[in-house]
Amino acid sequence: MSLPASSAEPSGPSLRSPEALDRPFGDPLFSELFPPLATGVHWGLERTRSALTALGDPHHAYPSIHIGGTNGKGSVASMVSAALSQDGRRVACFTSPHLCSFRERFTLRGRALSEAELRASADAIRDVVVDCELTFFEAITVLGFHAFAEAGAEVAVIEVGLGGRLDATNVLEPLVAAVTNVALDHADYLGDTLPAIAREKAGIIKPEVPFLTAATDPEVLAVLRRVHRDVGAGTWVEVDPDTDVEDLVVDARHTAFTLNTRSWGELEVHVPLPGRHQAANAALAVEILEHLPPELRPQRQAVLEGLARVRHPGRDQIERIDGRTWLFDVAHNTAGVESLVDTLGRVELPRPRVGLVAVLGDKDWARMLPALYASLDAVVLTQAPSAPEERRWSPAEVLEAVPPGIPASLEEDFRTAVAAARSQAGEGTVVVTGSCHTVGSALRVLGREPLADEEG
Repeated sequence: MSLPASSAEPSGPSLRSPEALDRPFGDPLFSELFPPLATGVHWGLERTRSALTALGDPHHAYPSIHIGGTNGKGSVASMVSAALSQDGRRVACFTSPHLCSFRERFTLRGRALSEAELRASADAIRDVVVDCELTFFEAITVLGFHAFAEAGAEVAVIEVGLGGRLDATNVLEPLVAAVTNVALDHADYLGDTLPAIAREKAGIIKPEVPFLTAATDPEVLAVLRRVHRDVGAGTWVEVDPDTDVEDLVVDARHTAFTLNTRSWGELEVHVPLPGRHQAANAALAVEILEHLPPELRPQRQAVLEGLARVRHPGRDQIERIDGRTWLFDVAHNTAGVESLVDTLGRVELPRPRVGLVAVLGDKDWARMLPALYASLDAVVLTQAPSAPEERRWSPAEVLEAVPPGIPASLEEDFRTAVAAARSQAGEGTVVVTGSCHTVGSALRVLGREPLADEEG
C-alpha cells in the first residue's frame, strides 16, 4: 500500500517542545484579539444582531450558504468552498473549532486570513463586541463576517457552531441551507433524543430558501420536513448516500464514486478524504452547488477539481511520519467513531494499530469507545492538553472500563503518550482520535500543524 508521504519527517524520538501545548488551543492569537469574553453557551441572537447592526451588517455584503448538522458539516463547507474557489470566486469559509491555529476558522479561497487581517478586523469591532457583551463564539462569528466583507468576499460558506436555531451564525439570510445529519451529541444543550436535536438543527431552515439534507433517520426527517413546511421554505432535497452514490471506492488516499447530477451529468468524484461518510458529504456538497443561482453555480470542471483538492485536516487524515503510519480523526461522538471504525475496516493500514485516545469529559465515552477498541490492537489513554479544565475526562476511570484482552495503558502527559503510542506501533499505525483537542495537540507535537506552510 502506498501512503501520502510528508516532507522533512522528524527522525528518532524527538517531539515538539511542550511550551506549544500550554497555549489556549495551541495558539496565542486565540486570546489576544479581545478582552476576556464570556465562554460557554449563551442562547439568543439578539447580541449578535445588535453588534452586526452597529457595524453596518457586514454579513449582508455577500451571499451566503449555511451548513449545519452533527457531523460532517465542516467537511461539506470545505468542499463547497473548494469548488467555488476553483471556479474563480472569492469565496470565504467559516468553520469551527480549529485544530492548532485560530486562523484555520477563517479562509478566503482556501487560504487562512492572515494574522494582520484578523487583528485589523478585531481592532475595528472591539468596542462593539464589548458594548454588546458578546460571548467568545458570538465575537468570532462577527469577526468572521466583518473580516470577510473587508477582504471582498463574493460569497461565504458558513458552518453552524452548535445546534442551529439559536447559534450565532443563524442571523444569516442564506441562498441555501443544509443539515448534514443528526446524531446524539451536546445533549446538555440540544436535547437527549434525535427529534429534540433535529428541532434545534432545523432552526436554520428559512422561508423560501432551498433546504437540503443527507439525514436518513425517519424520526429526524419527519422533524425537518415539519419545520420546512411550517416556515414555508424553498425546495426540499434529500441526499441518500445508499442510492445516490455509486461505485464507491475508499482507500488511504481518497474516496471515489460516481454521482449523477442534473447540472453536470455523470460525475466521477474524487475527494482526498478517506471514508464512506465523505462520499455522503461530497454528494451533499454537489447538491448545494446545484442549488445556487445560475450566476454563482460553478462549472463542471471546477466542481471536480475543487473536490479533488479540498483540504480539511484531522478527518481520517493519513500520513507517514517517522517510518510509521498515523491516522488523525476528530471523532468526538458515537456517530463519529462509527464512521472512523468503518474507515478502518475499509482501508488497509499496517498492524499493529495503536490508539492514542483522549475524549472530553462531557462526551459519552462509554458508548463511543467499545467499537473503537475492537478495531485496535492496543490503546494509550491520555489527556489532551488544550482541553478546557472543566471539560477534561478521567482517563484513569476509562482505563478501568477497558474490556479484557485489549492492551491498554495510561499516560497523563500528552507528549509521553504520543511517544508511547509511537513506540508500541513500531512500523504499524497510530490512530489519534477522541476530539479536536486531541488531534490538534498531536499535530502540533509532531510538527504537522495545518497552516505550517502558510505565512501568518
